Amino acid sequence: MIRKATAVWQGTGKDGKGHLTTPSTVLDKTQYSFSSRFESGVGTNPEELVAAAHAGCFAMKLSFNLQEAEYTATELDVTANITFEEGTLKKSHLVLKAKVDGISQEKFDELVKDAEKNCPISRALNMEISVESTLNS
Repeated sequence: MIRKATAVWQGTGKDGKGHLTTPSTVLDKTQYSFSSRFESGVGTNPEELVAAAHAGCFAMKLSFNLQEAEYTATELDVTANITFEEGTLKKSHLVLKAKVDGISQEKFDELVKDAEKNCPISRALNMEISVESTLNS
């Protein structure tokens, strides 16, 4: 399987602008710029997209782990906080709020740890990864 996205950039790094497009059209000439990356301008940025990918991938991997252990999550709410310093992605801190009926804290922690290490995005990222989780049954 190959997934792709296209980035088009025009102009200089600081004054230029660009847009991102994916075949699914979830991103359809979605704008990004210096302002949306380093300030608070309108549009997305690469770090925000990495955060979204990591949160989504982790939630799905944990869901599969739960299913394999014969549990079903009512809800997995995951926020990824990406730390970008000195031109490098340094950390991804995942904050998980989970609702899973009937699971012990110990089993839940085991499945979370596996998802943290084994979701495909975690495996691709060369940075510190941590998870802070809360289980509500």
